Parts: sequence; structure tokens; C-alpha cells
Amino acid sequence: MNQIYENPLVTRYSSKEMLYLFSPDKKFKTWRKMWIALAQAEHELGLNITKEQIDELKKYKDDINYEVAKKREKEVRHDVMSHVFAYGEQAKTAKPIIHLGATSCYVGDNTDIIIMTESMELVKQKLVNIMDKLSSFAIKYKDMPTLGFTHFQAAQLTTVGKRACLWIEDLYLDYQDILHQLNKKALRGVKGTTGTQASFLNLFDNDHEKVKTLDKLVSKKMGYDKIFPVTGQTYPRKLDSQMLNILSGIAQSAYKFSNDLRLLQNLKEVEEPFAKSQIGSSAMAYKRNPMRSERISSLARHVIVNALNPAITASTQWFERTLDDSANKRLSVSEAFLATDAILDIYGNVVDGLVVYDKVIRKRIMEELPFMATENIIMEGVKRGGDRQELHESIRIHSMEAGKKVKVEGKSNDLIKRILADETFKISEQEVNLMLAPENFIGRAPEQTVEFIAEYIKPILDINKDSLGQSIKLHV
Repeated sequence: MNQIYENPLVTRYSSKEMLYLFSPDKKFKTWRKMWIALAQAEHELGLNITKEQIDELKKYKDDINYEVAKKREKEVRHDVMSHVFAYGEQAKTAKPIIHLGATSCYVGDNTDIIIMTESMELVKQKLVNIMDKLSSFAIKYKDMPTLGFTHFQAAQLTTVGKRACLWIEDLYLDYQDILHQLNKKALRGVKGTTGTQASFLNLFDNDHEKVKTLDKLVSKKMGYDKIFPVTGQTYPRKLDSQMLNILSGIAQSAYKFSNDLRLLQNLKEVEEPFAKSQIGSSAMAYKRNPMRSERISSLARHVIVNALNPAITASTQWFERTLDDSANKRLSVSEAFLATDAILDIYGNVVDGLVVYDKVIRKRIMEELPFMATENIIMEGVKRGGDRQELHESIRIHSMEAGKKVKVEGKSNDLIKRILADETFKISEQEVNLMLAPENFIGRAPEQTVEFIAEYIKPILDINKDSLGQSIKLHV
């Protein structure tokens, strides 16, 4: 058994894909790609850097001598310079030109942006898969009436599928935020120690156009069309806040879904999947706890609260840079992405195995529907010559008595029997039963479901069709 702390996001929750994106290997390999891009761009713009030196850098781009870097860092206490040294130990002819003109944030900050961007792409992919699964669920149950709730009190009917559209719409809004963020993605670029590009201006003999071209060229080589127009030593820490605000939004959407499902499971209407050998309680063997939904809620709180970290960091940066961002950033950004990744995996897993109990849903509807049908019954009574005010008063009295039967005496709702026995209404049992068909009370819920999926969600699914069909297996 390991005797030191292990981060549960690593050992229990996050996917190997997201864990790799925040791994040291991903970071340091990206550093080397940044150094290669810089050398290539400087070579193309006329600096004394040879093709042979660049080829040598490429040769070792994925073969990182970690032990050399680790040993060097103990001596110099600087991670970037330790890796510059280690790279130079391998690519000996290129050693003099590695990191030429750059500051530590050239590799550090640009790499952080790349990792966050690629992580957001993975989040988008998982989000779209959940939208796909929920859309299928919504269409399947678009016509199934269910009791609506406002204030968690019985309200007008909706359908199981229409309710799922509320969950999808939250994710749709999150998707729009992700798309906006990815569409404006930009690297820090090549800016120098305080963002003035002074060192590069010196390298290029005060040729401003070449320095401007270098900035764009390096970023393009790394797959980015945009760069931050101005920076201090770092990219604006507002970016971290924007990224985590999106993750917080996703966590909020997932939290809402998980809370709804936990309530529905208590009502025995809809349940999350429950494995054959799963134990719900160590004491109460009969229990089927919604533990996956509860885990979504639990992790979502972490992400929502964690979004405050980069907001405070962005607020408190001094002038061109201060280092009180670093330790906080290492924790808050990585954990936000890892936790969101875990949330989406659990969300997708739950949606994959949702169980709907239609008979329980129908029973609950029929317990409440007589109260909802009273207005229709009054109107029908008026059509048959009754006085609207007298009918309303009769319905009010019958409703109060029926409510007393249900709430005080614990008996079934007998409102319809009372109305049928009241000659004021002049209505038959067959007529009342027709009026009580739940399908008469769902409005445009089925049509809204179909229209929403077709007009808003299907275009997204079509654009992302190559990302669909993910199979999710949870660690625990």
C-alpha cells in the first residue's frame, strides 16, 4: 500500500486521456516542440541557425533525458534551464541556439495554453457524446406523460423526453461557450521577458517587421492562427479564469441533472444504472443508492468553487508578472479539467443506463390529475347549462375534501367520484375518463422535443459525428 497521499482525481476519477494532457511528459515534449518552432522560425528569418541543428533538435524531441534534467534542477533550481541543459546534452550541435532570445514563459505559458486548449477539445468531445445520448433518450420518451414539478410540488404535466431537453439545453449553452473559447484561441507567442520583445529586436538588428513575423510564424508552426497582441511576461491570467468559468458552467449543468435524477430515483420514476453485484448500503441490503449521480454532484461542487482561484489570481497580478500565480495555477487549472473530465464520464455512463418506470410515473399522474382536470370539468359543466360560479364552488369544496382524504387520512384521491356523484355537473364517468387521459395535458411537449433536437442539437451532432459513440467505463 502506498504510504503517501494520492490524488483521487488520478486514482479514481479522471480518464487516462485527460491525465496524459496534464502529465509531465506532455508538458516537456511540448516545450521541445516550442524550442524547435522557435529555431525554425529564427532560421527562416535569417539568424545563424543551421538545418542540421534543427534536425538534431527534432531527433530528440520525444526522447527526453529526464534524469539529466532532474539532476540539473537540483543544482540550479530552475526547471526551464534544467531542460534546456538536458536537451543540449543530447543535441550537442544545437546546444548554443536552444531557447535563443526567449524567456521561461515562452515555453511555460505557451505550453499551458496548448494543454488547456487540447483539454477543452476533449471536454467538448465528451459533452457532445452526452448530448447525443440524451437526445436519443428524449426522442424515445417524448410522448410519455409525467408529472411536472415546480418548487418540487405537483404541477402541470410534461413528458419524460421534454424534461430531458432541459438537461440538454444546459449542455447546449455550455457547448456554445466552449466553441466561442476555442474559436478565439491564441498563443502568448514570442514576447520576451516583459512582453516588449526587446531581446528579439536585438537579435534581428532592430528589424521590427522580422520580430513581428517571428511572433506569428512560431505560433502558426504550433497550429495557432492568433496570438495575444500584447502581454507582460505571461499571457493574461484572465484566460485561466475564462477557461475555468466554462468548466464551472458544465459542472453546474451536470449538477442540475444529477440532482433531478436523485429526486426522481427517490420517487422511483427514473433510476441511474445499478450493477448486478453493486452494494447500495453496508447495513440496508435492499437500498439502491444513486451513488453515481451523487458523485457528479460532489465533483461538480469542487469545480464550481475552484473557478474562484483563477479569478482571484487574474485580479491580483502585479504589473508585467508576479509569481504568486504559479503554485495556485498548477493545482486549480489541472484539477478543474480533471474533475470536469470525471464528471462528464460519469454523466455519460449514467445516461447510457437510465431506467424509466412507466407504471410508477402513470400512477403518480393519476393521483394528481383529478385536481388538474377541474378547470376542464367546470368548462364542460358550463356547456351543459351549469352556472360557472356554482360549479367552481362545488369543485372547491370537493377538492378540499379529497385533499383531506389524501393528506390527513392517507387514502386515495376520490375527487372524481365526488364529482360524478354531484348532479350539478351532469357528466358521465366515461366522459370524465376521456377528459382524464394524461396525453390531453402535455401541451406541445412532444413537438417541442422533436423541434429542439432537430433544429438545435442535430446540427451539432452532425458536425461532431466523428467524435460520437464513446464507450465509457468508470474506475469505480
